[in-house]
Amino acid sequence: MKKNYSFEKQKRETDKKKKKEAKLEKRQNKNSGEPETEPGTESEKNNPDDNQE
Repeated sequence: MKKNYSFEKQKRETDKKKKKEAKLEKRQNKNSGEPETEPGTESEKNNPDDNQE
């Protein structure tokens, strides 16, 4: 049980990091004036829960 829990926790941490990196990348893209062409950015805009910090 403990192993499974730590795996789930690690997975959540990894997901958090990925989201943060994507958010940071998106911010950098906005600052540089490049158009956003990444797939998946639309779904992030439609999901307000991800944008709360």
